[in-house]
Amino acid sequence: MSIQFRTTERSQPGVIGGGTRKFYAKPVQGREITLEALTKAIERKSTLSGADIRAVLYAMVEQAVDGLAEGRIIRLGEMGSLRISISSEGRDTPEEVTSSVIKKTGIIFTPGKKIQNMLKMARFTKVN
Repeated sequence: MSIQFRTTERSQPGVIGGGTRKFYAKPVQGREITLEALTKAIERKSTLSGADIRAVLYAMVEQAVDGLAEGRIIRLGEMGSLRISISSEGRDTPEEVTSSVIKKTGIIFTPGKKIQNMLKMARFTKVN
């Protein structure tokens, strides 16, 4: 299986007026796998019912939310892990660093070995 990509033209980042425009590869995205489709695919490969699979997936989301809120790293086996990230303004003293200096939050996904290997072995096909 190969990963499809298109070309896209972009301006130079950080250059006023855009600088020299160049062409870059961009993965083709937008083909989603819905929870329903994912559930049906798992159902075909297991002895679990669709309702059981959905219940586990929804419960996993709730547990991940709780764990991340507690500052935990969520390890999802071969899938990878999730952890919180924050960006803040710098201050001169530790006492000046309060929650008000936090400007951005996010979730970092680190893929597991199976996903990393898929990316290392990936083949690419250019589409128009």
